[in-house]
Amino acid sequence: MQSTSVWPGPIVSAHEADSRTPWWRGIAPTRLLLALAAVSIVRLWLMPLGSSFWVDEMATAFVVRHGAADPTLRVAPQVPASLYYALPALFERWFGSSELVYRVPSVLAMLAALGFIARIAARLIHRQAAWFAVFACLALHDFSYQAADARPYALGTLVAAAGIWCLIRWLDRGRWGHALAFAAAAALLWRVHLIFWPAYLLFFLYAAFRLWRGQVAPRFALQAGVVATVVAGSLIPVLAQALALQRQAGRHVVAALPQASDLSEALKPAFILAFIAGAALAARWFDWPKVRSAPAGSALLLIAGWWLCQPLCLFVYSHAMGDSVFLERYLSLALPGVALMATQAAAIFIPPRFWNSCALALGIAVLLLPGHWTQLWPAHHKSGWRTAAQILNSRIERPETPVLCPSPFIEALPPVWRPGYPLGSFLYSHLLYYPVRGTTYPFPYEDSSEAESYATRLTSGTLANSGRFFLYGAHTVQFWTAWFRIQPELRGWRIERLGPFGDVDVIEFDRHGP
Repeated sequence: MQSTSVWPGPIVSAHEADSRTPWWRGIAPTRLLLALAAVSIVRLWLMPLGSSFWVDEMATAFVVRHGAADPTLRVAPQVPASLYYALPALFERWFGSSELVYRVPSVLAMLAALGFIARIAARLIHRQAAWFAVFACLALHDFSYQAADARPYALGTLVAAAGIWCLIRWLDRGRWGHALAFAAAAALLWRVHLIFWPAYLLFFLYAAFRLWRGQVAPRFALQAGVVATVVAGSLIPVLAQALALQRQAGRHVVAALPQASDLSEALKPAFILAFIAGAALAARWFDWPKVRSAPAGSALLLIAGWWLCQPLCLFVYSHAMGDSVFLERYLSLALPGVALMATQAAAIFIPPRFWNSCALALGIAVLLLPGHWTQLWPAHHKSGWRTAAQILNSRIERPETPVLCPSPFIEALPPVWRPGYPLGSFLYSHLLYYPVRGTTYPFPYEDSSEAESYATRLTSGTLANSGRFFLYGAHTVQFWTAWFRIQPELRGWRIERLGPFGDVDVIEFDRHGP
C-alpha cells in the first residue's frame, strides 16, 4: 500500500487544475442554459405527471392507502420493503390523491440528484462540465422516466448521488461532517430498495483506491473505522430482511435470465459512442485545440464503477442464483454513471472554454429529440388504465354485468390465487385506484388448470345468462379472449376490442351484436 506522510490537500483532477474559478460562477452568466434545462424538465418530467399510473405505481397507491402491514401484501413482501412510501403518503395527506401528487416526490428527488451529479462532474471531469453532465442525464430516457414515476427509484438515485458526493468530499477534506453525511446516505440507500446493494461495492472500491494511492486526509483511517461500524450496524436488519426474502425470490421473477446482449444493451455503449463521435466531429469541424490534460485515475474508477457496478452485479447475481433480477428499472442506479461516462468520453475532445457551448448544443438536442413532440401531453408509461376504466364504465349499463379481471401481478398464481380471491387485495390494486362498474370476477396472472375450470363454470352459468360481459386487464386478456371465443355457450357472440389503451386491453363479448 502506498502512503504519504504529508497530506497534500484536496485532490483535484488534471482537468480541474486549469481553472480555479468555482464551477457555479462559471455557469451563472449562462442563463440560457438554466432556461433550457428548465424547459427540458417541464417537457420531459412535468408534463407526463398527470397521465395514468402503470401497474407498479398502483401498487404504490395500495401501500400508501392500506399500509405495509396489510395482510394481502404477504404474497409480495418485497413490495412494501422501502422507506420511500413515507413520501407519497405525506404528499397525499397534504395535497390529496392524484397521479400528479404521488409523482411529485420523485420530481423533487431527481432535481436534487441533478444538483449532486453536476457537482460530481465538476469535481471529477472539469469545473465547467457540470451543465454538460446535466443535459447528458436528461438525454437518457430512463433517467427522465424516474422523475415521473411514483416508485422508489428516483429517491434511490438521489441518495446514491448524495452518498458519492459526500464520500468524495470526505476523502478530500477529512471532515467529520462529510463522513457522517456519507454514513447517513449509506445507511439509507439499501432501505430505499433492496436491489441497490451493488452501490456498496462502488463505495468500497473508490475509498480503497484513494487510500491505496495516498489520496486521503490524515484522519481518514480513524473516521473510516467509525463510519464502517455505524453503517454495518445499521444495515444488519436490512441484510436479515434481504436474506429472508431471497428464499422466496423465485415466486416474484418476471424476466428470463439475462443474455450477453441484454448486458450490452444495459451498459448503453451506443449512447456513450454517440457522445464521443459528436465531440470528435465538433473538435474537427471547429478546429479546436487538442485537450492535453488527463483525468485522475480515481475519477475514472468512480465514474466507471458507477456505470458498471449495478448492471454487472445484477447480471452475475441472476445467473448465480438462477432467478433473474435484471430488470430495466432495477438498473436505474447506474444511469448517472452512464451520463458521467459519456461526459468523460466527450472531455477527450472538448477544450475547457467550449464546455458551455457544447452543453447548449446538447440541451437543444435533448429538448428536440426525446421531447415526444407528436403529443401535447406525453404519457409517462404505455399503460392506459385510467382511460380504459373510463371507457369500460361508459359501456356498462347494469351493475350485474360481468367484468373478468386477470391480475397484473405475477404473484396471482395458484395456490395463492383461487376462485373468489378478494378483489380488495394488493393483487388487484388497479381496481382500487381505477374502479370499474359491473360485477368483477378475479382471474390469475397466467392460465392454469384451476383458472380454466373456474372459467368453464363461469361460462356455463353466469356469462351465458348475462348476454354481455367484458375482459379487462393486461398480459393474459388476449389468451382469455381466444379461450372464450371457442366455448360452445358463446358461439355467435360479437367480440369487440375497445381502445387502444397501450398495454391494457378491454374486450367486449355481446350475444346481441350484429
